[in-house]
Amino acid sequence: MKSIINFFDKFEDKIRAKLSHYPILYAFIGGVGVVIFWRGVWHTADFFTQVIFLYQLNGSISLGDLPWWDGPLSLIVGSVLLLSTGLFVFDFIGTQAIISGIKGEKRLEEKTEEEIRQETGVIKGIKEEVEEISERLDNIEKGLEKK
Repeated sequence: MKSIINFFDKFEDKIRAKLSHYPILYAFIGGVGVVIFWRGVWHTADFFTQVIFLYQLNGSISLGDLPWWDGPLSLIVGSVLLLSTGLFVFDFIGTQAIISGIKGEKRLEEKTEEEIRQETGVIKGIKEEVEEISERLDNIEKGLEKK
């Protein structure tokens, strides 16, 4: 199982590396994948709804006129497109949710005003420190240029 996962992981990396040089094509393929995926979800749900209602109304199921494969096929094609381009997780969860989950952080809407102010203060302090370091480096460079 691990070898299959590794194969598809490397396959995804290769596709992403190639598509990253063509952002418009990458966006187009990703957009098509999202639309086809959701079309599959929608049609599959409609199919099952129709099956349930046909059975309730007639007491039997006659699916001769329904393309049962339409929804699942769209779902599979959309999933393959999104998985192979590396956009599946990114599109539906987003990187911020994954990072905050790994760090064990709360979502922004769960944080109190005090927690947000505290984080903002920490970020401001880091910014000031970076600016100070940058200023010191500039002074060192100027001193080296004079020599």
